[in-house]
Amino acid sequence: MQAATETSGATRPRRTTEHPRLRVAVVGAGAGGICMAVALRRLGIEDFTVFEKSDGIGGTWYDNTFPGAEVDTPVPFYSFSFHPFDFTRTHVRQPELLAYLRNVVDRFQLWPHIRLGTAVTRAVWDERTHTYEVHASDGSCERFNVVVTAVGLLNNPKYPDWPGLDRFRGEAFHSARWDHDVDLRGKRVAVVGTGSTAAQIVPAIAPDVAKLYVFQRQPGWVLPKPDREFTAAERARLSRPLYRRWVRLRQAMVYQGGRSFIEGTKANVQAQRICEEFIRTTFRDRPDLAKLVTPDYPFGGKRPVKESKFYPTLLRDNVELVPHAVTTVTEHGVVDATGAHHEIDVLVMATGFTAASFLATLDVVGREGRSIHDVWQGDAQAFLGLTVAGFPNFYMLYGPNTNGAPIMFMHERQTEFVVANLKRMLRRGVTAIEVRKPVMDLFNLLVQKRLERNVVARYPEVNNYGRSPSGRNVIGWGEGMKVYALLTKTTPLISASARRIGER
Repeated sequence: MQAATETSGATRPRRTTEHPRLRVAVVGAGAGGICMAVALRRLGIEDFTVFEKSDGIGGTWYDNTFPGAEVDTPVPFYSFSFHPFDFTRTHVRQPELLAYLRNVVDRFQLWPHIRLGTAVTRAVWDERTHTYEVHASDGSCERFNVVVTAVGLLNNPKYPDWPGLDRFRGEAFHSARWDHDVDLRGKRVAVVGTGSTAAQIVPAIAPDVAKLYVFQRQPGWVLPKPDREFTAAERARLSRPLYRRWVRLRQAMVYQGGRSFIEGTKANVQAQRICEEFIRTTFRDRPDLAKLVTPDYPFGGKRPVKESKFYPTLLRDNVELVPHAVTTVTEHGVVDATGAHHEIDVLVMATGFTAASFLATLDVVGREGRSIHDVWQGDAQAFLGLTVAGFPNFYMLYGPNTNGAPIMFMHERQTEFVVANLKRMLRRGVTAIEVRKPVMDLFNLLVQKRLERNVVARYPEVNNYGRSPSGRNVIGWGEGMKVYALLTKTTPLISASARRIGER
């Protein structure tokens, strides 16, 4: 598979010569980390390391290899604006998306900068030198001027605490750690969960298993997804730079809004009507199933599922929807909330991730020796989801309250913000840049105030992975793409203070 040719975006990074040496640590080699690495090369910074805990690049698209795994956002918007590709489908499947990310790494010659199989466990700010001591899982410790984490939201699987799980005699694994050595053919399989992951797994494995139990704790709204193969003519058109830009612009207009998550808006009502019609047409002969899959809260109460094959699969003779949570695991099966026992051979836990627990796998220590987790106390917040007061030269890609627009778009805007601050360091000789706390606090106050309009805030009884333990929405961004892009372009200078070594 070859990358399409396009003149936009220089293959060779643009180099600058007027700056002193600047070392940057990037944590994570998923889409965000790769985007950041490309931005560093284009800026002319060559002394950077991308730490990746897995044995390959790709982040969530390296870890999640479950049957049916594919993106929800259509291409070319689920790709970088600076790197086209000859995609074969409207919605890219995991192997092809991983091939795309590898192609980006190849084109921008990033491999020498990537350290695989090495997790960052701790980063400690040194006020004397204005550097971070970065501790890695291999025992190494290096100093960097800047640290950028790109660990994402869906990197730490959430395992259930069911009593008896350790006594189950069959095969059991989390969907993000799929065991491909387990043959599902002719087996009795339980898939626990009905979120986006489960909605892709169920149609993919149903034809092969003897019996498939789908455990639904709480129904969610499901939108049909028009995924299909591109025609040869479409692939040829998408290889043309101007046509591809036009398609991205058209898609941006669709994704700009964010008002579909505000109860009662035109977009919200329309989205729910589409879901209701999908239920009505699929289950016209099964009103019992239609009732079970229909939520009792408005569209937007939790992340909507986009999958056209999930509902029809529930109509198969060998598939049974169990509208209850799993409470206990036995040696030979699982027990649901009604006390019913279901004998199974394989248990698939599609139970999601600890998405609201930002930086759960590492610790960052800022000024005055304060850990970022002690500062947050379970309620993660940052300015634009990117930078936190008290933690100079530290940035997060896809941090708190940045989920609300296509991920690749957000990554590019976030790396532009980081680059603007790096340029400030290089051109003015400053060694520490830190967001002002009043600016960060005001930003988060306004964000949370605006998010109160969303269905998530109005229906706290709905299970939603975006809430912190206090109930605060730490995931969502509800202002659309244009506002976020404008803020990342206009606020780097006015939001932060800059210092040199020795200055207070």
